[in-house]
Amino acid sequence: MEPSHHLSVITGETGAGKSIMLGAIGLLLGNRADTKVLWDITEKCIIEGSFDIAPYKLESVFIEEALDYETQTVIRREIGSNGKSRAFINDTPVTLETMKKIGLRLMDVHSQHETLELGNRSFQLRLIDAFAGNQKLLLEYQAIWKNYNEAKVEYETLVSESKKLAQEADFVTFQLDELKKADLKESEQEKLESDLKVMENAEDIKTRFNLVIEQLGHSEFSVDSVLAEVRTQLNTVAAYSEAYAQLLKRIESLKIELDDILNEIEKEESKIEFDPEQINTVKERLSLIYQLLQKHRFQSTSQLLDLQESLQQRADKVSNLDEILSSAKKKLASLTNDLQHAAALLSKSREKVFIPLCKQLTHLLIELGIPNALLKVEKNKTEPTPTGVDSIELNFSANKGIAPRPLAQVASGGEFSRLMFSVKYVMAEKTYLPTMILDEIDSGVSGEIAIQLGKMMREMAKRHQIISISHLPQIAAKADVHFFVYKDDSSSKTVSLIKKLTEKERVTEIAKMIGGAKPSDMALENAKELIAR
Repeated sequence: MEPSHHLSVITGETGAGKSIMLGAIGLLLGNRADTKVLWDITEKCIIEGSFDIAPYKLESVFIEEALDYETQTVIRREIGSNGKSRAFINDTPVTLETMKKIGLRLMDVHSQHETLELGNRSFQLRLIDAFAGNQKLLLEYQAIWKNYNEAKVEYETLVSESKKLAQEADFVTFQLDELKKADLKESEQEKLESDLKVMENAEDIKTRFNLVIEQLGHSEFSVDSVLAEVRTQLNTVAAYSEAYAQLLKRIESLKIELDDILNEIEKEESKIEFDPEQINTVKERLSLIYQLLQKHRFQSTSQLLDLQESLQQRADKVSNLDEILSSAKKKLASLTNDLQHAAALLSKSREKVFIPLCKQLTHLLIELGIPNALLKVEKNKTEPTPTGVDSIELNFSANKGIAPRPLAQVASGGEFSRLMFSVKYVMAEKTYLPTMILDEIDSGVSGEIAIQLGKMMREMAKRHQIISISHLPQIAAKADVHFFVYKDDSSSKTVSLIKKLTEKERVTEIAKMIGGAKPSDMALENAKELIAR
């Protein structure tokens, strides 16, 4: 379906399937989905919406989400037969959170749930801020709040930690001194264990090295002597064939490698000494390391060194604790002042609109048939929160002589709907939201009030795309485009369908809304009059 750029109305019998469209739009707004929403669970379901977003300054949002910005943006949701869903914006896969973030900038869906939310204080505070145009002030406050909250947590953590550190100071110092005295080195344990093996087996190693030296180069029939003889023989025949010459080269390379190995073995042999005193020194050192490992339940010296560094940091913190606490306290005090200043500006801006907002809403409610409507905003100061230091309560009275009380206590369903519509009407002047979807916001009204509601919808539709799901002929008559939802049970399975009505069909449908399934000539004339008005 392609709604009007201004006011579209959707009508149909109760249960015809108007909620199907709302369900589909909910999926485009990032709502969760499962196979229960599928008409045919064997096929993939696709929901797609195309939006002209040129006037709405959303480039920064698209950049933030790493999406290609296009003035004609397409949002798509696919639900597989297994219940898994995928989301796309301009054919780029996105998370449901991203879809929700973008979708909520494109559509505002009013529902019965939102009407109930009108009694919620946080919703009322958002209303005040939107009416006052507080977005910049609120963002500035929230940036300070974030820094303030971090500084507060940091300071409170330091205070708590300082008490603990003070209690543990002696123990930390003792452990640190013990590790410092040990003067551990990285991988020291492994090296000492290797050295000890060599020292304890020095005589055997030395004997075997000398035997190898003798066999490789120092005896009459050593490997070196044999290789020298082989080289002499090959040198004699090398000129006869390139293959012989290559064999000679390989023997010469072997001789060079053998000499190098022999040299290394002689060096290693010369280092080996049996020194009982040095053995005892290494054992004592290893014994110290083993004791420390066992004490701290570690496996390596690197873990002990990490512990030493950690203890050193704690010891440094203890010695500089007063300075660190003082610095954190000053930072918190500075941010507290900044926060109080930002909160005061926000509160002042909110207070300025209490009377104008209530005045405008009251005027609208009088037009909508609540002549004695009275609204009043009550504000109390709270501890700092992410939204400021104000607790807002919108109080309402629909009857003369009755003092305004909190909305949840006094408003009936019909009054709630009219009040919520008035809120939407006011907000339509303050927001850049392209599309507003009103789900039976006309509940509980009729007659002239419904006609006035329709006029107000048309007024809103000059600046916004409005889609209204309605059961009132007075509202339907105000539409630029009229859609009709109906059930078709001509095949084996009942389906819900929607169609755009022609002018003639529209007159007939509105007449049916006035006079029943078989409208009289008078009902048809009334329908034409409503449309003409």
